[in-house]
Parts: sequence; structure tokens; C-alpha cells
Amino acid sequence: MLLPTMAAPADRPAVRFADTTLTHERLAAVAGDLATRIAGRRAVAVWATPSAHTCVAVVAGLLAGIPVVPLNPKIGQLELAHILNDSRPELVLADTDQPTGLPALCADFGTDFDGDLPPEPDGEQVAFIVYTSGTTGPPKGVLLPRRAVAASLDALAEIWDWTDADTVVHGLPLFHVHGLILGVLGPIRRGGAVHHVGKFSSRAIAAGLVEGATMVFGVPTMYSRLVADAEADKGLAGVLANARVLVSGSAALPKTVHERIAAATGQQVVERYGLTETLMNCGIRLAGERRPGTVGPPLPGVELRLVDDAGAVVEARDDETVGEIEVRGDNLFLGYLNRPDATAQAMHDGWFRTGDMATVAADGYVRIVGRKATDLIKSGGYKIGAGEIENALLEHPGVAEAAVTGEPDDDLGERIVAWVVPSGEPPSADELADHVAKLLAPHKRPRVVHFLESLPRNDMGKVTKRALGG
Repeated sequence: MLLPTMAAPADRPAVRFADTTLTHERLAAVAGDLATRIAGRRAVAVWATPSAHTCVAVVAGLLAGIPVVPLNPKIGQLELAHILNDSRPELVLADTDQPTGLPALCADFGTDFDGDLPPEPDGEQVAFIVYTSGTTGPPKGVLLPRRAVAASLDALAEIWDWTDADTVVHGLPLFHVHGLILGVLGPIRRGGAVHHVGKFSSRAIAAGLVEGATMVFGVPTMYSRLVADAEADKGLAGVLANARVLVSGSAALPKTVHERIAAATGQQVVERYGLTETLMNCGIRLAGERRPGTVGPPLPGVELRLVDDAGAVVEARDDETVGEIEVRGDNLFLGYLNRPDATAQAMHDGWFRTGDMATVAADGYVRIVGRKATDLIKSGGYKIGAGEIENALLEHPGVAEAAVTGEPDDDLGERIVAWVVPSGEPPSADELADHVAKLLAPHKRPRVVHFLESLPRNDMGKVTKRALGG
């Protein structure tokens, strides 16, 4: 079963939001009641506010065996219209006003439901239709089957020793894979608990840990704030030091943040790597080497390879040769909804083309250097990953944040452009170029430097490089 704890629920906490706490037993009753009310529908949308209602709605959809379409509560009108027209949900599950125009249902938290749950669907049944960011056109609906959800959560449980004794604390959005599938369904599948703090803050995460949480899930921008606060507050540093594991995902965690967290708390953050279409691909093992700048080896059950521009397999495992990551395994999606053309384009001989560029070391550790479309810079005959230059820039004391892109150059093909948020008085462009050249190589130095007050980011804290012109 995808959620075995709902078949034999325990009287122990499962979900906590603000003043609302549901045990597994209570969650099974409330979600089971809602599941019987929505059973047989083509699909249901969930207005994914950070609330217990969202968790109940998602669990109900899974218990009913119908696809769940998570919706960002801050979504724009055009994108909302596209998603609703594409996925055609019959209902929206929501506890607040929302603009979908669909019939709405809300869970009854006072129900005394103790009836039978619908039969467990096949593992190939669609569990979620999650929409991509749509950077090159309208968002595409990713069809995630139940077996992909189960496979990824069980693989993470294996490498992190994740059990029913764990409580995950986080403040991630619930309309993305990270916050919803890993951060909510993961704890429920294990039989443990999730404590969602609503809006992220260091104080809220610390309070969750003090109250019994053992695992922290976050994105790099959250860890940057956590470590800044921990450096200023030894009490907070001590609380973070007592966490069983700190997990970062959704974007690369800068090496400097790794080092600062280790210095402040004694903790070494573990990173993992996944995509909407593949769920989880790689992860640092709890008992393995926590190597900053890498996402560890492939997860159990996941096959990973690198290919060159011609699609030939890159055999080198030297942590230097760059290729595009392709993966296959039970973690893969079924395809894009109503887009057989896009599905075919995304596949290569049964492997999914991730669009991420990386190197692989002799021991299998994967180091992602950036996205093929925006982070691979071909300059002077070299293939250069933006990520390593960004990490080098962040080691300069005058740099608070950095992003690197490429732009056309008549001589080099592409020249390296740095976008820098300074820390205090901005260093000169030449100083930063020399800094990178000394740490990496002369051909990797930025030729142009722009200074900004902030970098544009999306809901998950990723820098939106297209907004920078990259």
C-alpha cells in the first residue's frame, strides 16, 4: 500500500499545523470520510495552503485512488486556467475561498467515520498531476504514479534510517514535490509525523526541534538564514546540533553554507537530488561521506548515467568530465498529460533526459554543475558549469549571493557573466575575476560582473536565471 499506516492507524501524532494536530488514527478517519465523498471522480484539485486541510485532502485523494492536482494558492489567473483546462478536475478540495470556479468540498474534522477504505489501486495508477514551472511554455502536467512515490520514499528511508520514530519539521510549500510528497507523505508512510511551521523562520524550526522533531527539510535559502541566525545565537546553534539529520534539496547548497553550518553546529547537511518527473534520484547516505558540492550516489533502485551532446554514454568517472544526467527506474513518471510529443522528447532509449549537467566520481558521487539550458557555458572550447563558479564567487568575503550565466561572445562563443549581491562595499570586477581564476582556472573567470540588490528567485528559492538574461 502507498499509505499502509492508514489501514491500521496508530493513536500517535501524524500531522501538526499551528494549533491543529491529527493522529494517524484521526487522519485516517477524516481522510477516509472525505475519500468516500470523492470516490469515482476523474481527478480532484487541492488548494494547497500550508494547513492540515491540505494534508487531509491529499491523503483522501490517494485513498480514493484518484489523481490529485496540487494548486499554488498564489497562482496567476492564466496559469490556473491552463492547469484546470488541461487536467480537468471535477472538484477542488479547499478550506478557504479560491478562484477555481469548481465545486468545493472541505473535510469534516468532526467525523466519526470508521468505514472501509476504497480498495488499493495498482501501482501504475496516477497519484499526482504536478505542473512544471513552464519556463519554455505553458506548464506541463507530470503524471506521477503511485509506485514512483513509494519507491522514492522507501529509498530515502533506507539511506537516512528514516523510521516511525522520526518527526520532520519544515516550512516548505505544499504544492511542490519537496514539501508535499517528501515532507508530508514521507512521514505518514513511515508512521512518524510532520510538523509544518507555516511560514519558515529559524525560530519556528528551532521550536519544532525542541518539541521533538528529529529531521529538518529545507532549501538553500532557508539554510542560509538558519546558519546566519545560528552564528548569532549559540542557543539556536545548539538546538540545530541536536537534530538527527538536516536535509537540503531543490537547489544546490553552496559550499560556503555547508562549511558555516558545520562550524556553527557540528552538523553536516545531507543533500539529495530529484526532479518532478523523476522524484528522487540521488542522496547522501547518513552513514556515508557528506561531501559538500555533491548529491551522493544514485538511490537504491535508480540507474544513472551521463551522456554527451551526441547521446553517447560518458564512461569517464573522474569528477571532471561533464555530461547530461539520464536516469531510469521505478521513480520515473508516466509521461506528460496530453503531451505525447513532450514525453517522447524527454526520453532516450528508455532513459529520462534530466537536462542537468554533472560529473561522476570513481565512487559514484554525482556533482551537478547546472542545467543544460541555463548553466552549461561553452566558452573558448571549454564546457564550464555555472555552479562551480558560483561556489568560487561565494568564497570571496565581499560576495553575499552569486549567480552565473553565459552570453554570446564573437570570440569565445559564450562569455561568463556573474550576477553578484555584494556583502558590504562591492569588490571590483577585476578582483572577482582574479579570485575565481586562482581558485578554479583562468578560463573560468567571469568576463562581466553585474551588481544587484537581490537575485530573482521562485517559490522554492531557486534563482530564476532567465530573469537575469541567462
